[in-house]
Amino acid sequence: MKITILCVGKLKEKFYKDAVAEYAKRLLAYCSLQIIEVADEGHEELAVEKEGRRILAKLPEKAYVVALCIDGKEKDSLELARWMGGRMNQGDSHLVFIIGGSYGLSPEVLEKAQERLSFSKLTFPHALMRVILTEQIYRSFRILKGEPYHK
Repeated sequence: MKITILCVGKLKEKFYKDAVAEYAKRLLAYCSLQIIEVADEGHEELAVEKEGRRILAKLPEKAYVVALCIDGKEKDSLELARWMGGRMNQGDSHLVFIIGGSYGLSPEVLEKAQERLSFSKLTFPHALMRVILTEQIYRSFRILKGEPYHK
């Protein structure tokens, strides 16, 4: 299984970088993880459209695309693990999770996604969402393998 996290912006704070690196290292036992960052546009009026074009240009072909957005379907950790297992059983060998910028995702990116996923109705900083996502992917693999993990 290959997993790509396609996100807007770079991680700046060391503690976020360290957390993502730790989960990426743990995930080596379960999958191939790639993190692709596209430049953010800051506070520019057309940020969503410009970031959207950059995201679309980096989307791998033949991947199952999931957009993280507040209006997506919420899943608990067991549901997410079962969903990932189901995607693998259906032959999806490459999952792409998209984390947008401060202004969200463009309509074109949302249209390209096969699913929309929400981790909460709360708003999280995009750097923290990257940590949460990598941790939940790791947790999902542990659940699927029947391996213990802190609850």
